[in-house]
Formats: sequence, structure tokens, C-alpha cells
Amino acid sequence: MIYYFSGTGNSKHVAEQIALRLNEDISIIPCAEVKEEYESIGLVLPVYAWGIPMIVDAFLRKLQSTKTAYLWVVMTCGDDIGFADKIIRKSLKKKAGKEINSIFSVRMPNTYVCLPGFDIDSEKLANEKIKETDDRLPSISDIIKRREEVVDVYRGMLPLTKTYILRPLFNTFLVTDKYFKTNSSCNTCGKCERNCPLNDIEICQADGSSLRWKGNCTGCLRCYHSCPQHAIHFGTMTTDKGQKKQFNN
Repeated sequence: MIYYFSGTGNSKHVAEQIALRLNEDISIIPCAEVKEEYESIGLVLPVYAWGIPMIVDAFLRKLQSTKTAYLWVVMTCGDDIGFADKIIRKSLKKKAGKEINSIFSVRMPNTYVCLPGFDIDSEKLANEKIKETDDRLPSISDIIKRREEVVDVYRGMLPLTKTYILRPLFNTFLVTDKYFKTNSSCNTCGKCERNCPLNDIEICQADGSSLRWKGNCTGCLRCYHSCPQHAIHFGTMTTDKGQKKQFNN
């Protein structure tokens, strides 16, 4: 079984490609129910701020009841993961009593746009990252099939600073929906409301002409990237920035 979380489609694509090669079922976090015992369990998830999404961290406790013999993780990132692999190892041990057998990081198109200097990749770079990862997935799948123990991650420069100094600040001040707003292009089509993985968005019932975020955000930016009108913004940080299109949910 493969459990995955995907804000804008990167991790979903990776989970589906590995599932095809392993002939495994996939189930999406947070809706996934953990009821059965499997010989192998996989987790596919994005790296957020050189750590793991809060929605995934909360899910890990569900694995406590499983007795799987082999546990593997694939983390998708724009460029590097810091010490995100150590974060998920520690959380799995604490919440589920599980040890990771193999863990990998793969590059996919960048999605984070909520700080100065952060924007989506060019189409050329995004496609290069997808090809690079698609070319690696057969070998990753073979490692999983053979139940090997492998650590194949790219932590990048200053991983300690990124994960243990910048990440807490990011989670405290930027994993929030209070800065989201819509501009005049919003036609309340409802796509963001339907697609939000935490049901955090609703069309205001009074007149049906605006959106409201309810305070339960994991920072996936699916609403921003999937808005057909490019009408959703995170304060002024996303002004003139692009939307990721590849595999967009």
C-alpha cells in the first residue's frame, strides 16, 4: 500500500508511477484509512520548508497499528530537503513506533511562491525535473521490490539551519490562511472549495460572491495554483508570480 499527500500534483504523480511498477494500491492522505497489514508500506509526500507537511505528520499516528515488514518513503522537493528525512524518521518512531527502511528525495517543479525570491520554475526547468525524476523511478521501484535499505536524499547547503532554524519560523508565521485573499477576477466557481484537502475554504453564504478561509490550512497552496482565474493570492507576496500547471490537481 502507498499512502500519499499531494498539494499540487507532484507527489500524486510520483505515487502513481511507483504504484504502477509495484502493482500497489494507493490512498490519499488525510482520507486514507489504515485497516490492513501489508508486507510493504510506502509514503510519498512533499517537503515543506525543509520538513514535512503538518497534515502528513498528523497521519503518521495511524500507522501505529500496522505490522508491516518494510517501510519506505519518497519525498518530493523543488531542490533540496534539508533534514526533512530526519524529521519524518523521528516522527514515525515517536508516533507509530516505526523505522524507515529506505528513503529517497526526488526533484519536481517548484510550487512555493509566498516569500520574496520564491517563484515557480520555468516550463523548461519544470519539465527537466519531471524527466529526471521519471528516469529515476524505475530504479527506486526496483530497490523497493528487493526490500533494500537505502538512503538516497539531497539535503542541500546548510541543512541544519534550514530545518531547525528557518523551518520553525516558517511554521509559526507562514503556515496560515489569514493572508489569503481574492481579487476582482474571482467568480466563485467553487474549485478551491471543492479541492481543498482540509475543507478550509467556503463560499460565503450571505451573497455567494466571496471566499472565506476557516483557519485550518496546511500550506499546500492548491487553492492558489489551481484557481482558473488566478484570483487567489497570499497577501502581496504572490503578485505577478506564476501558477504551477504540471499535474495540477
